[in-house]
Amino acid sequence: MSTSQTSATDLRRALLDADPRLSRFNPLPRILAHDDFQTGTHGWTELIGNFDGNGNLRTVDDHMRDFRPPQLSSCTFFDTGTHGALSGTYALKLATRPIAGHTAVGIRRLTMAGKGLVQLETYFTYKSEATLGQDPANNSFGGVEWDGNLHPSEAQFGALTVATDVCGDGGTRYHTVARYRNTTLDNALDRRWVYPAVPEPTPREHVQGKASLAYLADFTAPDPDDWKPFSDPMELCYNEVPTKVNWHYLRWLIDTDARKNVELQINDRVIDMRDVPVPVYEEKYESLETLLNFYFSVRTHSNVRNFLFLDSVLISVDW
Repeated sequence: MSTSQTSATDLRRALLDADPRLSRFNPLPRILAHDDFQTGTHGWTELIGNFDGNGNLRTVDDHMRDFRPPQLSSCTFFDTGTHGALSGTYALKLATRPIAGHTAVGIRRLTMAGKGLVQLETYFTYKSEATLGQDPANNSFGGVEWDGNLHPSEAQFGALTVATDVCGDGGTRYHTVARYRNTTLDNALDRRWVYPAVPEPTPREHVQGKASLAYLADFTAPDPDDWKPFSDPMELCYNEVPTKVNWHYLRWLIDTDARKNVELQINDRVIDMRDVPVPVYEEKYESLETLLNFYFSVRTHSNVRNFLFLDSVLISVDW
């Protein structure tokens, strides 16, 4: 690197470090979006399936009708009141219904002006809804007994997912996906990062009679056997009870030129994802050229609401 390039790099880093909103991130050269949820939802919206030419929402696939919209939240809990976000008051919240298998999804829709490295960074936390009452049975769930340290609500949290929907090169479409599977479907702690070995079923495949998913189906990959681990168990900071909030740093890097994952960082741990497969649809898709979508989802494996909170999101590229 030349002296002038070094100076430019140092100046850029200094400018980032001087801004408290950006200094917590490590962006690639071009920042596409910096979503600080103090000032709104910044285009993160509910994922809803495709409808027919009459705007008939009854034609939306059953499993995509009720993903619930993301909402601004002050992270308020029954015991402490308003907690607030990492900075300021508001975070973006995804909340499931209290139905095992229900999923909430927030999506951000962009397009690509180039190809290469794409990085998403966020500060997030995850929680189950606190259970209130006087039933001693609530002190145990999923093999977790309340002992003053571990709390059964941790086993009531299912999974959180970060993913893309990318299309280019004349209709070649694929998803890169990373899911933290906190529990298995029978509520045992798993705590591994997993990926889907198959492409996500689409509304066109439903219209063509190739796929039809039920209301609570896992829309990313409906067959649990299609989810494969790419990490050892990784304990995060749930922090004992469902009303303590600790923010985690997540950095996820993909390569849209190579159509590959690159790496995933959670706090101080970095996972090499270069060998994690990215399934590509066999058929081409139209109307999606240069598509670059990102989504987060949260999925409960118990009859307890699950929450994913995002303090802020930064998307950057090297093109």
